[in-house]
Amino acid sequence: MSLTTCNVHFSQQSDKVIYLSNTLLKELKLSGKKTVHLKFGKEVITTAVRPVRRQGNHLYLSAGVRQYIRVPKTGSIFVHTNGDNEVQIGPLIGVLSDAGYSHSESLPFGMRTSFIKQIIRSGDKKAFLFGFTPQDINWSQETVHGYFLNSQGGWYRKTVPLPDVIYNRLRSRKAETSNYIGSLRERLLRKKIPFFNWGFFNKSDVYKLLDNDPEALHHLPESISGPTSEKLKQLLEKHHFVYFKPTAGSLGVGIYRLTYHPKRGYFARYRRNGRNVLLRFSSFNSLFKMLQSRHGATLSNYVAQQGIRLVEIDGCPLDFRFHMHKNGKNEWVPAGIGAKKAGKGSVTTHVKNGGSLMTPEQALGRAFGSTKGKEILENAKKVSIKMAEAIERNYPHRLGELGLDIGIDKDNEIWMFEANAKPGRSIFKHPSLEAEGRASVECIVDHCLYLSKFQGGNS
Repeated sequence: MSLTTCNVHFSQQSDKVIYLSNTLLKELKLSGKKTVHLKFGKEVITTAVRPVRRQGNHLYLSAGVRQYIRVPKTGSIFVHTNGDNEVQIGPLIGVLSDAGYSHSESLPFGMRTSFIKQIIRSGDKKAFLFGFTPQDINWSQETVHGYFLNSQGGWYRKTVPLPDVIYNRLRSRKAETSNYIGSLRERLLRKKIPFFNWGFFNKSDVYKLLDNDPEALHHLPESISGPTSEKLKQLLEKHHFVYFKPTAGSLGVGIYRLTYHPKRGYFARYRRNGRNVLLRFSSFNSLFKMLQSRHGATLSNYVAQQGIRLVEIDGCPLDFRFHMHKNGKNEWVPAGIGAKKAGKGSVTTHVKNGGSLMTPEQALGRAFGSTKGKEILENAKKVSIKMAEAIERNYPHRLGELGLDIGIDKDNEIWMFEANAKPGRSIFKHPSLEAEGRASVECIVDHCLYLSKFQGGNS
């Protein structure tokens, strides 16, 4: 296979011809060819080939060609041949999202618009990138009416073929479990269009996935999905400290920190109406009745997890969000790491619950000192890669991004509490993590290039 970059131009000829500069003809090993199959996204056309005298790598598409395969714009792009008389330009990459509640002409994806803009800008000169919603797909014509960015940062619409790769950022759990989205994913699978990430995880999903993976289990707290009152009591008496959290929860909503002191009774700490609450119970039964009165039958959708005595700063526990990505070499890397310090009396380290965000170097430096902190961070990075690989090998669908909630206990052991298939990006709002935010976006684009088989520059 020959892979290189070229400048795509539009010509006004109405016939089905592509014109290639002599250097590009040689580089793609097409000298002497009369016709080729030109592919863009999932569309293919047979075209005549003509040489054109011009220095450098240039490709001119006649009006007849570009109208058929729907190339949206000119510019620098990859081109490759596969040795079977096929020339492919691209890649064509779609970012799937939804309109959101606050969408408008300038915000077609609501609050997610600026993130999708970031991805498209990062991939400029590497790929044709666009955003779209499920409703923008025309299955009968196998096209997408996508949102492209102009040089001023404004949106314009173009109809293009089904893309080479789709990055899924649908933000609604409810939408993702709908029959419509299920059908969409199955259709994309049948058309062999790489699609990541498949969908949200529930907390219990990850524990079940890794239940028979000895390497991963070493870093997982003991967890029970939908525990009976007897199981919850046993777990509390065994560990004296348990987190009780909803399987489909996020942002720390609905989480309880339960503790048991043999001489003092049972305690429940949680958040209500924006305030931290601490309740004491003389018996486990009275504690469980409180949980039942607050949640009723939905208690079956909770997970009980062994509490870990985390390393602290100023008496407040620390945990870490590792934003993991598959890169252009199909390897897992921690693109960004945020350290979160819990607020006083808070159940979780979420910033909305009074927590504060730091860089891992700042947090671990304060907790362990600079030298020891660096050593522990390197160890945590290795564990994060190991856990991402374990989740991937046990998960039936394609993954390209994970948010891992990692803790370090007072014996310097590394634990993974949760894995999110579509992690939020709040850690990148920290001024010292902006570069990691850009690196994260670059990983998304580079992994799309890998999946589309448009990797790197000349080869």
